[in-house]
Amino acid sequence: MLVLPSELTHRQASGCLRMLVQGLQVLKGPEVVVDASALAVFDTSALAVLLECRREALADRKAFVVRGLPAALVGMAGLYGVDDLLQVAG
Repeated sequence: MLVLPSELTHRQASGCLRMLVQGLQVLKGPEVVVDASALAVFDTSALAVLLECRREALADRKAFVVRGLPAALVGMAGLYGVDDLLQVAG
């Protein structure tokens, strides 16, 4: 399981994405699960990071699931029309 930090804004986006992609490369199994439950401070960069991580997972033929995504970020995803791309689980 990959874990998002408590803060993910434009400032942290590049470093966080690098960390997630490195983690994704060592994960075995058919599914990549990202735990977003610690995420408290974020902007739309968090969506960009998640979508790029999803792209990397799909390129590796793995399913991509996000758990614990804050309601406000789910709302942002809906506003931008990308909510269907993020498989959000409880």
